[in-house]
Amino acid sequence: MSSIVQTSRAPQAIGTYSQAVRAGDTVYISGQIPLDPATGVLVSGDIEAEIRRVFDNLKAIAEAAGGTLGHAVKLSVFLTDMSHFPKVNEIMATYFSTPYPARAAVGVAALPRGARVEMECILSLA
Repeated sequence: MSSIVQTSRAPQAIGTYSQAVRAGDTVYISGQIPLDPATGVLVSGDIEAEIRRVFDNLKAIAEAAGGTLGHAVKLSVFLTDMSHFPKVNEIMATYFSTPYPARAAVGVAALPRGARVEMECILSLA
């Protein structure tokens, strides 16, 4: 049996999806772009601010599901410019501690709303 995870501390879905779905002890968090949850506006200008906003959105949804980012077992990162990957690593170290989750980083041509970064993750609450 699954349940929908929803929080006002992260951006509301901008399409036909849920912020996250919990199936048993596993939580699947949908891709997050750097949308400010209060305004729905894309954070722009500074890639560090954009990456932090994405991690903050993931964190808020993880907490709404009854977990933390420490429960993440898989993180997927999508970047329109792979030169930003070292900054993702630097900032990620402030949100996660060892053992780090498994991770994929993928260079993409474009992301929703012109975002430069998107991330999704899977949590294990067991």
